[in-house]
Amino acid sequence: MFANPLTERLADFICGIGIDVRPARLPDATFLPGLRISDGVIFVDEEKLAHPGDLLHEAGHLAVTDPSMRNTPELATPSDGDEIAAIAWSYAAAKHLDIDPAIVFHEHGYRGSSKALVADFDTERTFGQPLLQYYGMTFEKRQAAENGVPPFPFMVRWLR
Repeated sequence: MFANPLTERLADFICGIGIDVRPARLPDATFLPGLRISDGVIFVDEEKLAHPGDLLHEAGHLAVTDPSMRNTPELATPSDGDEIAAIAWSYAAAKHLDIDPAIVFHEHGYRGSSKALVADFDTERTFGQPLLQYYGMTFEKRQAAENGVPPFPFMVRWLR
């Protein structure tokens, strides 16, 4: 589907968890270059995609969105909570795929906080994890042990 092996790998993962990813020709004016979400689908213009890792972040938005709202024509501007949850989700996805989180948290995103976010996650701080736990997608250490699963960034399910 995509020429770039990383983009293809990320798209395969996202499709595998139940979010549709399709190649498309997109206008220049998209929030993230080369990406648009509509009707629960992530459309990717590979020629304009500046950072393949952005695909995981956009998938995170769909993954943490209330299922009744996921397939709306245009995904509403996320709440601050859902933005935080999408950031944590995309870190978990990067770790699951065994890719460097810097691919998602690149220097041109996250308002200059990319390195700080990765450092927080790498030191097991819980930025965004409580929301993912509230959504039934992961557990913190104590509850993970009680449920017999690894803690965040392990995900017990990828979609809310």
